[in-house]
Amino acid sequence: MTRAAARLWTALLIMVMACVGGGAAFAESRHAGYYYPESVTEEQYVSRAQSIPQATRESRLAFVSGVAKSVSERPYPPQRAMFAKGDEAQKLIIVSLYDNHMTTLAQARAVLALMTGVARTTQIMRELQVESIFNFLDFCKMLGFTELTVSDGRTYAHRIVIE
Repeated sequence: MTRAAARLWTALLIMVMACVGGGAAFAESRHAGYYYPESVTEEQYVSRAQSIPQATRESRLAFVSGVAKSVSERPYPPQRAMFAKGDEAQKLIIVSLYDNHMTTLAQARAVLALMTGVARTTQIMRELQVESIFNFLDFCKMLGFTELTVSDGRTYAHRIVIE
């Protein structure tokens, strides 16, 4: 076998291995570089909540659409975009739309804390009587989101895997 043929076979083998064994890695990172920067830090969040039986792809999309609708009704432009991705809309993404907004992970956590306050006012949280117990990440778990990525849209992205 010539050296060129050996390189070709090696390249083909690497491509096949990437397609077979690396599919999950590709699926995990395909939003990086498009919706937020390539470099993504990650943490695990073990939720105290359980997914509710009504948590479906449609309910997650309805949640995101409801937030978008309420934001669009405000008298000022939205500060961040929120959208669901993944085959089952199980990946929630929140990206700042402005410079100097959510520029640090601490600021992004503060935004999530504000969103906790909003989530606590929802009917479902009140009906389940968990509005004083759960935070926004727990609310995401209840809706069936498995991860939340926050980003300033420019310098960082941070993924929270919700278990």
